[in-house]
Amino acid sequence: MAGLFLSLEGIDGSGKSTQGRLLHQALLARGHDTVLTREPGGSPGAEEIRRLVLEGDPDRWSAETEILLFTAARRDHLEKTIRPALARGAVVICDRFADSTRIFQGITRGDLTATVDRLHELMIGVEPDLTLLFDIDPGVGLSRAQARKGHEMRFEDMGLAFQTRARAGFLALADRFPRYRVIDGARPAETVAEEVLALVLPHLTP
Repeated sequence: MAGLFLSLEGIDGSGKSTQGRLLHQALLARGHDTVLTREPGGSPGAEEIRRLVLEGDPDRWSAETEILLFTAARRDHLEKTIRPALARGAVVICDRFADSTRIFQGITRGDLTATVDRLHELMIGVEPDLTLLFDIDPGVGLSRAQARKGHEMRFEDMGLAFQTRARAGFLALADRFPRYRVIDGARPAETVAEEVLALVLPHLTP
C-alpha cells in the first residue's frame, strides 16, 4: 500500500478527534490527498454497527460479542475505505483502529488479548504506519467526554476505573510498538496540533 496509514488513539476525552480534524485540515492545505475516517465506522456498513456498540446500556454486550462486532466493522472499513485510499497514495487518518479493541475489549473487562489478536490476524492483518497516542489523566478525560452529553456514551458510562485501566493499557502498547508516539493531550489544542504536525510531516513525501 503506497499511502500513509495513521491511527489516533487514547482514552475518551483525550482530544484525539479534535486533533484528527486539525491534522486533516493542515495536510489538505499542504496539498496532500488525505482521508479522515473513524472507528467504529468509516463505511456505511461499519457506521450501522457503530450505533449498536456505542449506544445503549453499558451491559448491552459482553466483551466477547463486542470483539466480533468491532472486527466485522473494521473489516468492512478496511475493504471499503482504508485500502482504496492507501492504494492511491493517500494519507489515511483513522480515529481509533485495532489498538482500541486490544484495550477496550481485550484487557479492560478480562483477559481477552489472545482472542483479539487471533481475530485481528485472521480478518484484518494490517497495522498503522504511525500511531499517535493522546495521553491524559483519566479523570480529566472522563469529565471532558461526559460534558459532550451525546448519544454515544456507552463506554464513558463504564466509569473512571474503566478509563484508568484503558490508559494504562494504551501506555503499555506504546512501550510495545515502535510505531507509537505519546503526546500530552492536556495542553491547549493549538499546541498539541503543532506537535502532531511536526511528528507526521517527516513521514510524508513532499
